[in-house]
Amino acid sequence: MTVHFIGAGPGAPDLLTLRGRDLIAACPVCLFAGSLVPEAVLDHCPEGAHIVNTASMDLDAIMVEIRAAHEGGHDVARLHSGDLSVWSAMGEQLRRLKAEEIPFTVTPGVPSFAASAAAIGAELTLPGIAQSVVLTRTPGRASSMPHGETLKSFAATGATLAIHLSVQNLDQVVADLMPAYGGDCPVAVVYRASWPDQQIVQATLDTLKSAMHNGISRTALILVGRVLGADQFDESCLYAPDYDRRYRPQTADSPWASWSHGND
Repeated sequence: MTVHFIGAGPGAPDLLTLRGRDLIAACPVCLFAGSLVPEAVLDHCPEGAHIVNTASMDLDAIMVEIRAAHEGGHDVARLHSGDLSVWSAMGEQLRRLKAEEIPFTVTPGVPSFAASAAAIGAELTLPGIAQSVVLTRTPGRASSMPHGETLKSFAATGATLAIHLSVQNLDQVVADLMPAYGGDCPVAVVYRASWPDQQIVQATLDTLKSAMHNGISRTALILVGRVLGADQFDESCLYAPDYDRRYRPQTADSPWASWSHGND
């Protein structure tokens, strides 16, 4: 028996990995975070599967379901939205599984920041503008922020920011970012990226609050940075005709020449 933690993606049911789909289809028990995982993903469950929506359950109740499956020898598909590596509350579940010696696996999913960037057609790292993406949030009821992890400190780097779980704190977000980025810095708010009711608000830090007239108060990601909408940036060396690289050596003396010929 194994508990398979599966990132179910940002919302669109077809933004699910093949591995995730196949694991769901093989598990007679499925626990899913119903507030964010679309029910269409459950179509992959086998006929007669025991399906539990964990949205209203606490950790103790979730563990009761897992223990029951463990005792019955039934594999479990544990579905969380997006990817499991950030803000999934997987860590506290894994800690209990380890303590009880219940086997588990982790299958990654498409994260919401990637779906949001795709929705606005943006690359979040552009040469000469930003080469780092910071995934962060503001303090909330569920989790506080460690000392030093502040929007002001991240903004000072000039990196592209993907701010999760914070649209309800928009006034504070703008106030914290304005000194480092300036009022003309582009911003995009993507509500329910990849879902049928997806909404996109594109503005600047100066105009964002007035542009948010659609009542978005949850399930939205805030992207901030000079890369958004930029068209004046350096081209990378990757595709430059004179760039000497492993798969495209430029001369017979290139250190990559013998490697390339030996690996045709």
